[in-house]
Order: sequence, then C-alpha cells, then structure tokens
Amino acid sequence: MTETHTVYGLFNDSFPPVLDGVTLTVQNYVRWLTGRGRKVCVVTPWNPYDPPHPEFEMHRYFSLPIYNRRPYRYGYPKIDPVIWFNMRRVPFRIVHAHCPFSSGRLAQYAARRHDVPLVATFHSKYKTDLDRSLPRFMVDYQMKRIRDFYNTADAVWIPQAAVEETVREYGITAPVTVVENGNDFDGEQVSSVDARGRLGIPQSRLVLLFVGQHIKEKGVGVIIDALSLLPDSLDWEMHFVGTGYAMQEMRRSVSDKDLDSKVTFHGVINERERLRELYAASDLFLFPSFYDNAPLVVREAAMAGTPSVLLRGSTASEVIDDGVNGFLTDRTPQDYAAVIARLGDDRTSIARAAGGARLTLSRSWDSVMEEVDVRYEEIIQRYGRERGRK
Repeated sequence: MTETHTVYGLFNDSFPPVLDGVTLTVQNYVRWLTGRGRKVCVVTPWNPYDPPHPEFEMHRYFSLPIYNRRPYRYGYPKIDPVIWFNMRRVPFRIVHAHCPFSSGRLAQYAARRHDVPLVATFHSKYKTDLDRSLPRFMVDYQMKRIRDFYNTADAVWIPQAAVEETVREYGITAPVTVVENGNDFDGEQVSSVDARGRLGIPQSRLVLLFVGQHIKEKGVGVIIDALSLLPDSLDWEMHFVGTGYAMQEMRRSVSDKDLDSKVTFHGVINERERLRELYAASDLFLFPSFYDNAPLVVREAAMAGTPSVLLRGSTASEVIDDGVNGFLTDRTPQDYAAVIARLGDDRTSIARAAGGARLTLSRSWDSVMEEVDVRYEEIIQRYGRERGRK
C-alpha cells in the first residue's frame, strides 16, 4: 500500500432500494465516513434503481433477482469483467465486507490485489437462509465458503457479544471484536402524544409495531397468532412495516382471523422521519425472532421510547433485562399474547421499560463511527507492521 491508497471500501450484497438492517448499517458507514473526510467506495450488485450518490464512489456488478426474496438480488461478479477492472483501479486503503457472498469475494480480491487489510462483519445467521433455499449438499458447500471467508479476514467484527456463539457454531475460529451498530434516530425526540395526534391514533389505545422483512424466520406468524388471542376488552392496533416472501400469507392469515380492522400493512417506509413517527406512536415493538443477531430495529424502537418484546434465549435478547429495558417471553402465541395483554393493562411497566431502553440501547452512529475510524487505523497500522512496513 502506498500513500495514494486513500479509499475506504464498503462491500455488501444489498444497497438501496433494498432496505434492511445491514443496508442501513452500510448507509450510515458511508454517511459518517464521508462526513469525517474519508473517501468511500461502495461495491454492491446492480439494481434497476440507482439513486444519485455524488458524495461517494459506487460500483455495481451483474446481478439477477432472487425469485423468492424480492427485492433482493444475487450478484454474479464472475461474469462481469468490468467489476474486476474497477477493483484493480480503485486505490483501496482498507476494505470492509458486510456479507460473505458475492460482495465478500470481491472484497477478498480487492484486499489481496492492493495488499490492504480486510475487515469482515458477521451480521446474520446465514445458515438459516441457506437451509430454506438450497439443497443439503449446497448448504454444506456454502457453509465451508463462509467459514473460509471469515477465517481468512484480517479482522472479524460482530455487533454484540452473544453473536460469537453463532460464529463458533459455524466453525469460524478467527478472533472476534464487538463493534456495535448505531442509531440514526438520535437527536430531538418525537413525543408519543404528538405522533399519535398526527397519525389519528387515540391516546388510550395499545399500539403494536413490527418493522423488518416479512419472512417466517422473523416470527411474523407468531405475532398474528398472538393477536388473535388478545382479549376483546383490550383496545389495540397493529402495524407491519416492510415486505418479504411471507407478505401474502400474512395478509390471508389476518383476514382469516378477522383482524383486518385492527392490522395495517404499510409496506416499505423509505422516509425515515415517517418511520420515526410510527415508532414514537407505538407502545410495544414485537420481535419474536430467533433468526436475528443484533437487530437495528430494536435499537431504533428504543431510541423512540418503544420497548421490545423478544424471545428468551434468542441472540437478540442478550441486551434485554426483562421489565427493565424490554420484555422477554417464550415463542408460543399463547405466551406472546399473554405478555401483550398483561402490558396492555400495565402502562406503567411499559413506560419504565421505555426509559430503560432509551438509556441502555441507544447509541448514536456518530459515536459508533468515531470508534470505527480508530479501529480502521489500528488495523491498517498493524497490517503494515506485520508486512514490515514503516
């Protein structure tokens, strides 16, 4: 690496218009690194929608839609000669892969080509996705590639400590460092009273919210089944934000259970202020998922003063102290419904957990990226020393 190597590479298999927790993480890395004067290059699969990005460099490569995971796309860099040329041309200083698949392989190539360090963040429980979509022999093959990818990285980051258990289950032996994700809902708070007034929601009603991919792995079926078990005396409404392969099945289930008048499907909400307002208007964030590692949405809800109901034993629940900064329950619809019903009659407990969530789960991206910037420099300097550079 020479003094001309100045670009910080961020690699991920999704970028807007795809919106999920990892995409939001990469977006905030871009925002805060460029704000700190760093030159940034994003590498991601091609998408028909390509918003303007004058503040950073972007390289997209050939991709095709994933039929059962729209709007996600799978990248095929092997058949795109232009992307390899661009990876040789961009003067990377460090590369950071947020996914071990096609973009991760490009990150490996760029790091080796320019002799710079590769950072790899373990964001998701990849095996769950693979088991659902691939035959057994292909899952085994992909899992070996994932293990090799992380074991050969110069630094492996995880978003919270409990994720290390999954990392070791996958057979990854590399040392790991906890580097948390941040929250872009910091700043002036939106009051629940004001948010409900603008949205036309009665102040006394129990408002429930889910934000994320509408896929079975997230426990969306548990939520709908639990809603059908709530007592008739409880005044509530439920909001689903996002999209996914299970969307139509969810809609049918809501109709079959005669819940249409109480449940609203918003689809994807791209306007962050509109989403912030919906968080603020909600009493409880429902997230019965064993699939997620360190979901950003739980921290977003916390920043808005909305505590989450998570599952005991889930990786995501590591940060939750039951009744203090959120609530824990078991995955059966009966247990989940019982917690919602109890809290619906105990708003004091919700308010107490809301304060605890905001205090313990909310960290700004500004703070996170200050740490990231320091860690990047430490990794670059260590990498140089190991190769005998001054």
